[in-house]
Amino acid sequence: MSDMQHDRLLIIDFGSQVTQLIARRLRELNVYCEIHPFNLVDNAFLTTFAPKAVIFSGGPCSVIDDGSPRPPESVYSLGVPILGICYGQQVMMQMLGGQVERGHGTAEFGRAYVTPSDDKTDLLSGWFTDDKEQVWMSHGDHVAEIAPGFEVYGTSPNAPFAITADVARNFYAVQFHPEVHHTPNGAKLYENFVKMAGFTGDWTMGAYREQAVAAIKEQVGDKNVICALSGGVDSSVAAALIHEAIGEQLTCVFVDHGLLRKNEAEEVVGMFRDHMNLRVIHADETELFLGELEGQSDPETKRKIIGKLFIDVFQKYANEIEGAEFLAQGTLYPDVIESVSFSGGPSVTIKSHHNVGGLPEKMGLTLVEPLRELFKDEVRALGRELGLPDSFIGRHPFPGPGLAIRCPGEITRAKLDILREADAVYIDQIRKHGLYDEIWQAFVAILPVRTVGVMGDGRTYDYACALRAVTSVDGMTADYYPFSHEFLGETATRIINEVPGINRVTYDITSKPPGTIEWE
Repeated sequence: MSDMQHDRLLIIDFGSQVTQLIARRLRELNVYCEIHPFNLVDNAFLTTFAPKAVIFSGGPCSVIDDGSPRPPESVYSLGVPILGICYGQQVMMQMLGGQVERGHGTAEFGRAYVTPSDDKTDLLSGWFTDDKEQVWMSHGDHVAEIAPGFEVYGTSPNAPFAITADVARNFYAVQFHPEVHHTPNGAKLYENFVKMAGFTGDWTMGAYREQAVAAIKEQVGDKNVICALSGGVDSSVAAALIHEAIGEQLTCVFVDHGLLRKNEAEEVVGMFRDHMNLRVIHADETELFLGELEGQSDPETKRKIIGKLFIDVFQKYANEIEGAEFLAQGTLYPDVIESVSFSGGPSVTIKSHHNVGGLPEKMGLTLVEPLRELFKDEVRALGRELGLPDSFIGRHPFPGPGLAIRCPGEITRAKLDILREADAVYIDQIRKHGLYDEIWQAFVAILPVRTVGVMGDGRTYDYACALRAVTSVDGMTADYYPFSHEFLGETATRIINEVPGINRVTYDITSKPPGTIEWE
């Protein structure tokens, strides 16, 4: 839980797939909020957290079922505004004396239109741009009878209580999801709600920077900190923030596993060591990593080898740093949220993630995680606040295992060299056409097949590659970027002409889901 002194809003999570979007909408309004699973919110938690307002998320359960999720009764006695969304509306009605029933023809999934009633509430101030407003519904059950004290402020064809409120107690409830893109003016509802709750919008990156620096100084004292620096946005911003707080007490270890993009090691080490005056150890362990990966083709095996070696290498160099008692990580708020299941049940592992999360237990170090309250867009804003160049702040995500997971099948030095050159040409093309900032992530994968080709009068038998470019907000879902045929044709021609070893170029148009962004 945050020790930062901000007005705080509590989001009680009932398992919705889009609960994070609620938090993002609120952060965009400069309101500090935290998501906590309903089963971890009790009377003691509410007293300690002391929220200025509470939002109940949606969820997949039915309030009619025995044992369905509930917030503690005491939440209604806090004397703060509460907003219930979808399941959150239904649980509010059920607990306060209303009635919820099964669908029976009143279920709504998808686009719907809400019309206002004659009564007015500040929650809807400036919201209805016409005599109706588009919203996104996703509910099977419905409110059949509202709780005493509530009035109706908006209806839809299948939700006669689409918007309800008990204005005297500052309780508000909507059946739809204002946080999703398909409710175009949903952000206005959140803006009205936090304004009614008295939030001043004090959550800014300038304020966060000052408070985070003070917190790091207090936590670390005169001890030393080591940081695994990858050159990605998260570790870069974390390193810059910690360096501002403790200066020479920070040592960064840049593990070069031989699976980086073209010129990447020189660029990362050069920026942090030469331009930002950080103490950086460049651990070139290419021979070790590629030697251990030789002959391996299973993607999980490759990931685990890289993860284990990373820990071993980091441990080796960390042991050389005298007085190191803390380990810095670029953990973000989505990582924190996703580490706690709202139901307490297990989740399916799609693929193992390369992370230094196993280091503290092995090394006996205390974690310093100054970004654990931030979303990715906030991290970028903090990076700009700290003066990091846009060339680093705006970089596309790059996975910890590096080019290993963009080289399906066995990894060889020759394939890695080909891949680096092809990727460099592709990214150059994207930048040349002014598309880099429109794309969440773009890369080349070299495929474990060779194809017959003709170059000049000769026959070739070289590798095929796949171009990948996706748009996304947070990497949880993604769609392919709609390049023009002219761009794809020009890029394919450049790669084939400039990169020996490739004679065929394809473009991956798979979305996530069903695919993942990376190939392995």
